[in-house]
Amino acid sequence: MTHSKAKKKRMHVKRTKGKDVEKNRQFSPFSTHERVTKTKKESLEQNFTKYRKHNHSDDD
Repeated sequence: MTHSKAKKKRMHVKRTKGKDVEKNRQFSPFSTHERVTKTKKESLEQNFTKYRKHNHSDDD
């Protein structure tokens, strides 16, 4: 299998400088990102504001 460009760079740094950059990574047994699905109301509100026609002539 082929390696990604990032992995090739990491392997090159390890070969040339002897520094293993993968050891600097933080390890967590679970995901620290909060993943929340939007509710129906939130998605409708977003579409309403996203596709709303902006009438700039009323700003006068």
